[in-house]
Amino acid sequence: MFKLFSRLRREPIWDFKGGIHPPEMKSQSSGTPLTQVPLPEQFVLPLKQHIGHEGEILVSVGDKVLRGQPLTFGQGKMLPIHAPTSGTVTAIAPHITAHPSALPEISIFIQSDGLDEWQKMPAISAYQDYERQHIVERIHQAGVAGLGGAGFPTATKVRSALSGVNTLIINGAECEPYITADDRLMQDYAEEVIEGSRILGWLLQAEKVIIGIEDNKPEAINALTAALNRASDIILRVIPTKYPSGGAKQLTKILTGREVPRGGRSSDIGVLMQNVGTAFAVKRAVIDGEALTERVVTLTGEALSDPRNVWGRLGTSVEHLLNFAGFQPEADQMVIMGGPLMGFTLPALNVPIVKISNCLLAPSRHEMGQPEEEQGCIRCSACADACPAGLLPQQLYWYCQGGDHEKARAYHLNDCIECGACAYVCPSNIPLVQYYRQEKAELLAIDIEAQRTQEAKARFEARQARLEKEKLAREARHAAAKARVTHAEKEQVNAALERVKARQAPATENTSLTTAEAPDNRAVIAQRAARKAQAKAYQAEQQAVNLEEDSRHAAVAAAIARAKAKKAQSQSVLEETFITADDYDSQLNANSVGVNAVVEPLPSSEADPRKATVAAAVARAKAKRDAQSSENLTQDASVEPQADPRKAAVAAAIARAKAKRDAQSSEDPTQDASVEPQADPRKAAVAAAIARAKAKREAQSSEDPTQDASVEPQTDPRKAAVAAAIARAKAKREAQSSEDLTQDASVEPQADPRKAAVAAAIARAKAKREAQATTTTQPPTQTLHPTSVSEE
Repeated sequence: MFKLFSRLRREPIWDFKGGIHPPEMKSQSSGTPLTQVPLPEQFVLPLKQHIGHEGEILVSVGDKVLRGQPLTFGQGKMLPIHAPTSGTVTAIAPHITAHPSALPEISIFIQSDGLDEWQKMPAISAYQDYERQHIVERIHQAGVAGLGGAGFPTATKVRSALSGVNTLIINGAECEPYITADDRLMQDYAEEVIEGSRILGWLLQAEKVIIGIEDNKPEAINALTAALNRASDIILRVIPTKYPSGGAKQLTKILTGREVPRGGRSSDIGVLMQNVGTAFAVKRAVIDGEALTERVVTLTGEALSDPRNVWGRLGTSVEHLLNFAGFQPEADQMVIMGGPLMGFTLPALNVPIVKISNCLLAPSRHEMGQPEEEQGCIRCSACADACPAGLLPQQLYWYCQGGDHEKARAYHLNDCIECGACAYVCPSNIPLVQYYRQEKAELLAIDIEAQRTQEAKARFEARQARLEKEKLAREARHAAAKARVTHAEKEQVNAALERVKARQAPATENTSLTTAEAPDNRAVIAQRAARKAQAKAYQAEQQAVNLEEDSRHAAVAAAIARAKAKKAQSQSVLEETFITADDYDSQLNANSVGVNAVVEPLPSSEADPRKATVAAAVARAKAKRDAQSSENLTQDASVEPQADPRKAAVAAAIARAKAKRDAQSSEDPTQDASVEPQADPRKAAVAAAIARAKAKREAQSSEDPTQDASVEPQTDPRKAAVAAAIARAKAKREAQSSEDLTQDASVEPQADPRKAAVAAAIARAKAKREAQATTTTQPPTQTLHPTSVSEE
């Protein structure tokens, strides 16, 4: 024994800045050997019990499982979990887990059958005969994670340090108060801990393997020393008791004198650290073929009547373990998972034990003391003096409270090991560790979002590069295809085309012969085309006629409107122009010049083309009426009185003037000759019609001398003079209308031969009607008085 301690003294021990010495409170549970806990009826196993992503589920509801059977699988940080006992999978659903947030996570529920049957992996006793990668894979398949509290997958950690690590440290310090799980494990299973340490040293090819343990665990030191049995491949180092000497960076500084750089890992300086519980689990996985299904859990606190360390099956509820240790809860009882400095209060007692659960603390009210209210910071700097990581807890507190993420990151918040030394010494009772944990979670969320954004940007840029590359490749293929078409290939193509044409020539000739033998349908086609053209021409003609009729109707409507506007003025002019038969008698007795003077103003009143249009419309109405009267004399007699009295008087005056003019013409050829040239061709047609009527009348008179003698006296010279004056007025009006083309256009439609024919027919009808009326109403011997015109 003297030689052993002499060798330990020769190895130097370093110290780290900061640290505290809280009450250890380890004696409550360290004096009782490890014991097994009775199997609960149900196990709840969360899929994620380590750092990293959860694995993919292998089982389904209703499956039978054995102890050690994998329930999930995965690669890298996707560490599998295993069934803690044999039984049946009853559900796969969310369940509350061991976390301060009490958020549910997907878990597998197993109903125990009480048989506890194993499904072990093949044992590897001579592990040196295997490849190191094979042993690392066995550790991964066993689901081994860091059991010291971090929960980092052991296989991933070892695989990343297979080269470049020269020192392996097995952490047995267990510095936090109340926790004695590692102490009890080293006391009861020292040889297996040493064997697991040798396996890890062989995997890493480490030059030095050191087991660090605090000097407050003499029983564990003696057990390890006995298990080493003076072996030189592993060095046992006893260090002073100080919190937190069990931290990775702090223990590295104590044992090697080297400090881990900020933001770095211990592997950056050639050092790798594993917990004694992890070394024990590695030995069980490699040599015994057992997956990680249980771990040592410390049950302590004054609320327990039998505090101790037990083998806790993963998935066992906290309440089941506490009841096994004699849990006697008080009012407002709290249960802490972990130690009093780094642990957290459980939200409920039905949460399950996981791989990083090393202690369940159920303190009494007297043991924990009265909770004190948080007060303002007094800037005493006690937290900075106690911080083992060399940080400024006071500044980090301000930045975390104010939400200044960049400042918190700049002051190395991520280097905080959450040991709780700052909160322990704070006189203001500020829970600094809670603030730091919350800020770390926010920084992690920010980093994850930034990483996702960067990955999305990288994927987008890779896609754009791929599309551009494909585009260039297509263009290159097209260019190469064009380049491959040589002159010889073009000639071959041309030759092929010539062969196709030569092959098609006979077919064309046969087609032409067949066409010649076919019946000639060109005449039918021409007729069809002619009918189509004729239909189109007829349609165009109808459209033109419609347009012309529309224009004519518009012109007539305009003329009628203008005639109505001057109707009153026209009536006054007519009344002043046309005189009665008595006036004519007095005028004709004087001289013929007076007649002309009286009748001469008529053309000035009738010279308006619009009036002429109105007169034409009146003539057409009279023609229609005369046609009806010729078919039915009785109807004609009933219609005649409907005419305007003034117009009837004018017509009677014109008729008498025409009769008088005819009489004078027979007596004075010179006057007739003077009047005749003034007649318009249309008027000539009217005169011809009148002459034919007169001829017909004379023929009737020759047949009946008595009637002719009665009619003959009606040819009054005065009436003839009036008719001559009217003819001269009309001639003058026509001359005036020819000077104005616009007015002539409006009057021109009156020169229609059809209208002239109608007017001639009207005149003939009128002459015939007058002759019939004279024959019917007057006796043969009656003679007309000069005033008979007005009487009519």
